Amino acid sequence: MEAFSNIISIIDGALWGIPLIIILLGTHIFMTIRTGFVQKHVFKGIKLSVTPDAEGEGEVSQFGALATALAATIGTGNIVGVSTALIAGGPGAILWMWLTGVFGMASKYGESYMSVKYRVQTEDGRMLGGAMYALERGLHQKWLAVLFATFAAIAAFGIGCMTQANSISTAFSQNFGVPAWIVGIIVAVFLAIVIIGGVKSITKVCSYLVPFMALFYIVGCAIVLIMNGHFVWDAIVLICQSAFTPKAGFGGLAGFAVGQAVRYGCARGLFSNESGMGSAPLVAAAAKTKNPARQALVSMTGTFWDTVVVCLLSGLTLVSSVLKDPSLGASMADKTVLTFTVFEQIPVLGKPLITIALALFAFSTLLGWSYYGERGAEYLFGSKIILPYKIMFVIMAFVGSVIELDLVWNIADILNGLMVIPNVIGMIGLSGVIAKEGGYYIKHIDEEDGTKIPVVAAR
Repeated sequence: MEAFSNIISIIDGALWGIPLIIILLGTHIFMTIRTGFVQKHVFKGIKLSVTPDAEGEGEVSQFGALATALAATIGTGNIVGVSTALIAGGPGAILWMWLTGVFGMASKYGESYMSVKYRVQTEDGRMLGGAMYALERGLHQKWLAVLFATFAAIAAFGIGCMTQANSISTAFSQNFGVPAWIVGIIVAVFLAIVIIGGVKSITKVCSYLVPFMALFYIVGCAIVLIMNGHFVWDAIVLICQSAFTPKAGFGGLAGFAVGQAVRYGCARGLFSNESGMGSAPLVAAAAKTKNPARQALVSMTGTFWDTVVVCLLSGLTLVSSVLKDPSLGASMADKTVLTFTVFEQIPVLGKPLITIALALFAFSTLLGWSYYGERGAEYLFGSKIILPYKIMFVIMAFVGSVIELDLVWNIADILNGLMVIPNVIGMIGLSGVIAKEGGYYIKHIDEEDGTKIPVVAAR
């Protein structure tokens, strides 16, 4: 078992290294050029996210779909993942994380566009979409569709379930002494209550939870940044310089090369915002929208909020804190300890604030990924699998709360990375449709022209 675990760890490290960086970052840049820098419409997307589409067909509001995607995306990666990039790649990694978010918005737009365009409607009125439907109906590559659905259905148990539940139980056990099994039961019960109601229940909870948890965390970062006031500008300069020039030791660590900053910044940024992975489009397909471009623009703002805003704030908070107090370098060997130590600068409220933020981020990820995995399973086995899948998801959340997960994490990480390949093939293969049709829709998006997309019935 130890040998198997080592092999899985090596495969995981290799996959989430140079290969996926090239594939994802290359796709981000390609889609940016292909769509004519669609990122320039990000503020239009923000406006659309809070503007209901009265003529749209779908199950949930555009904001509900965005909130659910954000729930799955804004997770522990925004708290712990940023410190991972900082520790492994130095301060310059923060800028490369940010840049992956800027370019990643184009991929999030493209994959969401094709998800909505090729979605289908079931007999009971539910809207189903995602990379598998685009691959099957758009590219006519059923085998790639099956691969994507399989990876999503299985990966959800690890990356979106067990590891997230484990993060919650670990945080409460280490900081407040609450037994892991008690935390596991609480998480499982609340998870079951929400997901049993389907996508409408999930999006309703996420619509309230996501703005609250994001504001809660941003306020915490703002307080620390105010306390670090004299070091914030120095942190910005150091991050920018370290991204392009080698830097000497930082926070008690050895110096960092530019290559380290690029590799770890891009890797953690790509993992954090999930652009190009095909996850968020699974819920985007359920949104009430008149045409694909509307929801694609709304979905694109998810990457903006996740990486361009939240990850940047996290990075500035960590770097300015280490500049202010170099003794924090002793915590740099442990990414979780570093994050908690930084927020403990806030008197009295620091530890509870970061613990609650971590728990909310992880729980919201559980909600989003339960839907993602369910859609993959339904594509493979039909609607009869939905209830058994939900029950298994809840059970795995409890199991994840009470066991060590290194092997589970690595296996799920690999499957998560493998989702990228068929999704990217679909996006590039359909990029001509995305660019041409999307450009027309965006041009006329503010006009009441009644343009609607045809929705076919599921088989």
